[in-house]
Amino acid sequence: MMRTDGYLLDNRQTEAGERFDAFASLFDPTTFRHLEGFGVGPGWRCWEVGAGGTSVVSWLAKKVGPTGRVVATDIDTSRVAPAARPPVEVRVHDVGAEEAPGEGFDLVHARLVLVHVPDRERALRSMVESLRPGGRLLVEDADPALQPLTCPDEHGPAEQLANRLRTGFRRLLADRGADLSYGRRLPRLLREAGLRRVEADAYFPLTSPACAALESATIRQIRTDLVTAGLATDEEIDRHLANVESGAMDLATAPMISAWGRKA
Repeated sequence: MMRTDGYLLDNRQTEAGERFDAFASLFDPTTFRHLEGFGVGPGWRCWEVGAGGTSVVSWLAKKVGPTGRVVATDIDTSRVAPAARPPVEVRVHDVGAEEAPGEGFDLVHARLVLVHVPDRERALRSMVESLRPGGRLLVEDADPALQPLTCPDEHGPAEQLANRLRTGFRRLLADRGADLSYGRRLPRLLREAGLRRVEADAYFPLTSPACAALESATIRQIRTDLVTAGLATDEEIDRHLANVESGAMDLATAPMISAWGRKA
């Protein structure tokens, strides 16, 4: 397969909203636990990188209050912009190609973003440089190569089909430059970027309604890509979606690795 430039999962597609809702259900508790631990509060200046959805931006806005600032950026702000109110400022921005939208941030956060950015090194450097001394960086990204299966308990034909489609999805991502083993390297990369007190953990949902919702929305969103690339047939995709709808499978996501540190 030839590499195709551009993000595989376009925010303007119908299924994108379903994916953001599923991400919020699955990962917001982990993200908010870390942010609470940092002490995010009134007056903080925050940069939310790749703010495709609204849940984290809304949480930050409530925490920083009218004296704070939340800059929410993405290459496509069509979903976050309509809901933005002060202290939120929304900007169209490519973190891998443009300068940071400010400096002196108390917090910079990116979730499930950098794995898709072609120039991840530049993006991470920009995020670190935008922090004030003592500011916090929290980067959360998936590591699909660490746990590559939709159904870790591959005990029947439905699970085998699900895992084959996940393999196809991973191939489509890789063809667009995604780094499928990026998450595990985050602690080292944050240390190499000069951050101190670097820590990390991982969250791995094994089965939940949100896992099923995410799987269904993702497969429907990339359906044409899978078929065009010869990675699946329409009949196989229909069968898989029916299997997901039945609720009889334990569907997992890739582990989300959260790494954080403080600027010296």
